[in-house]
Amino acid sequence: MAIFEVSGYKKYFELHEQIFPAGLTHLVDRTNHYNFGTKTQEFAVPPGVDPSGFLKSCNHDGGVCIEMNHGTTTLAFKFKHGVIVAVDSRASAGNYLASKDANKVIEINSYLLGTMSGSAADCQHWERLLAKECRLYRLRNNHRISVAAASKLLSNMMLGYRGMGLSMGSMICGWDKQGPGLYYVDDNGTRLSGRMFSTGCGNSYAYGVVDSGYREDMTVEEAYELGRRGITHATHRDAYSGGVVNMYHMREDGWIKVCKDDVSELIHQYRKGMF
Repeated sequence: MAIFEVSGYKKYFELHEQIFPAGLTHLVDRTNHYNFGTKTQEFAVPPGVDPSGFLKSCNHDGGVCIEMNHGTTTLAFKFKHGVIVAVDSRASAGNYLASKDANKVIEINSYLLGTMSGSAADCQHWERLLAKECRLYRLRNNHRISVAAASKLLSNMMLGYRGMGLSMGSMICGWDKQGPGLYYVDDNGTRLSGRMFSTGCGNSYAYGVVDSGYREDMTVEEAYELGRRGITHATHRDAYSGGVVNMYHMREDGWIKVCKDDVSELIHQYRKGMF
């Protein structure tokens, strides 16, 4: 309390009133996870906690400065032999590098993959819940969920929490009866279908590389090289991306993990030859 008074920050009870609504003192029944069967969709947080109110308090006006900075580079594109998914592995928390070996591809099932961009906690939480819903769909209907339906489920989850401070930009990649599928879903509930997407702060560099070499009739080896090159060049230019290149290939018989290559070694190779 003394530090607050000396520094001129708002007192504890003033910040407390911004974060916790007044009058809620008793426990209420709530689900412990996202559930499509409930009328009210809520986080599994203590009663009274308002995530959006907390984020509003974490700014200069509220007396606290917390910069929500994130960094990553992920890309995915479709071609005649399936979908290529390539990501870097650097997890950053502002200027701090939290991890250099984070796998930003979530293996939903044998025919579905999701990528992580934004808040790692948000991406992992919601895509794991998506994996649960896809598994329940398989058990109820005795066949796999389509890529379009899986991406729509994730989009509906995000729509229920729009404006509550989520940070997520994900690509849902898979193969179903319609062939290879690729969708982009973000925390606003936006859902887009396309042949090529890249997310994260290094996406502009990745787009430049992939756009220059993309063809629908590429061979598998050419697609592997293009995905690897896109992430490598993006990590070279973007300070918040780096680590290794994790690459997956979504095929008709399911996904396979292609490589886990060190970025610094790839940059050295491209400088000698193709950079």
